Amino acid sequence: MVWAISDLHLPARQKPMDIFGPHWANHFERISADWIGRVQPQDVVLLPGDLSWAMHLEEAQEDLARIGALPGIKLLLRGNHDFWWSSIGRVRRMLPEGCFALQNDSLLLDGVLFAGSRGWTIPAEPDGDSDDARIYRRERQRLEMSLRNARERSADAPLIAMMHYPPRTESAEGFSDLLRQYGVQDVVYGHLHGAGLAGAICGEVDGVNYHQVSCDGLDFRLAPIMK
Repeated sequence: MVWAISDLHLPARQKPMDIFGPHWANHFERISADWIGRVQPQDVVLLPGDLSWAMHLEEAQEDLARIGALPGIKLLLRGNHDFWWSSIGRVRRMLPEGCFALQNDSLLLDGVLFAGSRGWTIPAEPDGDSDDARIYRRERQRLEMSLRNARERSADAPLIAMMHYPPRTESAEGFSDLLRQYGVQDVVYGHLHGAGLAGAICGEVDGVNYHQVSCDGLDFRLAPIMK
């Protein structure tokens, strides 16, 4: 099985998440109970960003250890609030056993490819000179680097992509052309919360299955992606 859940927002700095609403109370305990009850050791769990409120890698150690102690093979991706995520070499050296970080590359596990990039807000003028446009273009390059690396590993294996930001909107294609070009089967993403979840792209669009997996949108339960 492949599962996914995003935006754990673990309280490395003891930031209580229930300030965002009572439904966040004891959220990680509820996620953990569901996780332990359904995930097998050989399963893969995708975690597309916003894992910890920590500001520095050393501060994130406890939160990473909590994730590492849960069953399954964990694939981590950086989110916009993961300020602790420093150089990829340092991050990988700090990860517990059974945890892997994706950045500009890919993994092949049991015949399934995994790739991805953080992404960014899709600007109104993608070719413009704004900061958002420049970051957006850079993130497209990073996503393509990861997807290309995956297809170099296997031209025909099922490919699942992870992103933190939504890959597309109702009015903007965003990153979705790259997902189609490299034959992505499923893409998981987070970032959206509360009222923002109402506009999330879910289901099949142009041959790609979109999964919005922010934990509050899933009632703090993991989403099954592939059996």
